[in-house]
Amino acid sequence: MAERRSKVVTEGMQSAPHRAMLRAVGFGDADFEKPIVGVASAYSNLTPCNAALDVLAARAQKALSESGTMPQVFGTITVSDGISMGTEGMKYSLVSREVIADSIETVVNGQSMDGVIVMGGCDKNMPGAMIALARLDVPSIFVYGGTIKPGHLDGKDLTVVSVFEAVGQRAAGLIDDKQLRAVECEACPGAGSCGGMFTANTMSSAIEAMGLSLPHSSTMAAEDEEKADSAAESGRVLAKAIETNLTARRMLTRQSFENAIAVVMAMGGSTNAVLHLLAIAHAAGVPLTIDDFETLRTRFPVICDLKPSGKYVATDLHKAGGTPQVMKLLLNAGLLHGDAMTITGETVAESLKNVPDAPPAGQDVIRTIAKPIYAEGHLAILKGNLATEGAVAKITGLKSLRISGPARVFESEEASLAAILAGTIRKGDVLVIRNEGPKGGPGMREMLSPTAAIIGAGLGDSVGLITDGRFSGGTYGMVVGHVAPEAAVGGTIGLVHEGDTITIDATQRLLQLEVPEAEIARRRAAWKPAKPRYTHGVLAKYAKLVSSASLGAVTDL
Repeated sequence: MAERRSKVVTEGMQSAPHRAMLRAVGFGDADFEKPIVGVASAYSNLTPCNAALDVLAARAQKALSESGTMPQVFGTITVSDGISMGTEGMKYSLVSREVIADSIETVVNGQSMDGVIVMGGCDKNMPGAMIALARLDVPSIFVYGGTIKPGHLDGKDLTVVSVFEAVGQRAAGLIDDKQLRAVECEACPGAGSCGGMFTANTMSSAIEAMGLSLPHSSTMAAEDEEKADSAAESGRVLAKAIETNLTARRMLTRQSFENAIAVVMAMGGSTNAVLHLLAIAHAAGVPLTIDDFETLRTRFPVICDLKPSGKYVATDLHKAGGTPQVMKLLLNAGLLHGDAMTITGETVAESLKNVPDAPPAGQDVIRTIAKPIYAEGHLAILKGNLATEGAVAKITGLKSLRISGPARVFESEEASLAAILAGTIRKGDVLVIRNEGPKGGPGMREMLSPTAAIIGAGLGDSVGLITDGRFSGGTYGMVVGHVAPEAAVGGTIGLVHEGDTITIDATQRLLQLEVPEAEIARRRAAWKPAKPRYTHGVLAKYAKLVSSASLGAVTDL
């Protein structure tokens, strides 16, 4: 076992002042011989995603104490994507990923902790935690706060995305105010993260696939007792990992990242997984590029029928066997690295040994590899003169994989949403929402409001949309995000004029501005960067530091 980090502040005559401080928070003489473990909790009541994390933190803390360690609880932040969506506040969402990572790294290193367990629910909690764990490389485990249970209305399951789509339906006159309010009131029945295979559930499943959370934990409902039991077991498993010095980077290997990508593709997960996995790999020092996603995509089928483009929610996936069942099917097909390590000390193959070889009969949430929903993965990397560094598109569930039409150019999300709700967008149009990138936004907002409004208006199969911003995990349709280089740094998306023809061709992996190169060169020569939207505070600092989305929008290059 490696030397304990906390001995720096608990041993020797010069550590007396440190011990005095620790005695004030409950340490006794014998406790200075125990490992000090951080319990990083993103608990808050500002979002249902994190509203039950205090219960999980308490259970983990108790289990860690009973396992011979000294747990110390500290908080980290969260921003509710669902609440901030469509507002200026959403610019802080991706920024919060960096604040979360920085805060966990700061406390664990600042206090010389021997390990850390992180509790998170909302979208950026998870990649923020993983970035921190990769940097720290101490024994670590992640506990997902759990998914929300679905709302119900007229015999249909609802999620928060149902409300955004209902707004579009109301604007199009397809429903009335009473129906909109009914959806609003029934969509989110309690604690937990958004219930489809949106970003939170995508990232929780990816972390389980990478071996840094316990089997089955990524699809448990927040309000079920098994979630609290899993948090306690996570504390016990972390205590053992500290004994054997099983550190985070033992799990964060190229093989585990490929396993995560396999699971994300199999489940039909969020486009945000590309951005976050690139950032986590950067923190772990693992070579991973945006082009790797396209290369790997063709190997992995989509075998789960999950919202937003499918029928089911995460609780249905859990009943059908959850992430382990999906992983077992991939493993048996030779599509998973079975020798990758997990935090339990077992390999992936060993952890899956008792999982059935076939999904349960009588359900169609999880298909077999032989009869997938789609033969290849759904997250495609598009390139062309509009995205020389790449862009990300979710290409499954579309009636057509190609659209070529006139550009409708908007300099912000708000401007595009106003046009959609006013009914001025027509079939065949390609919306361009720019200056919403990592630097230009800043913060790379998610465009759920306009994309959901498009779906609600019945235009999902006939309108294209491209942006240097992001999409919610709840987005689907002919939409392309993460366009890089972004408009704010002179990317071609900033040179598009109203009425220019744009081609989105998912089959050819092409995103092209159909304008002569000489004309593009002329526009580029005349282009001047806009003045920064923020000149002080966290957004100004973020805009100065953040990298291209094609590199994961990291701030520590």
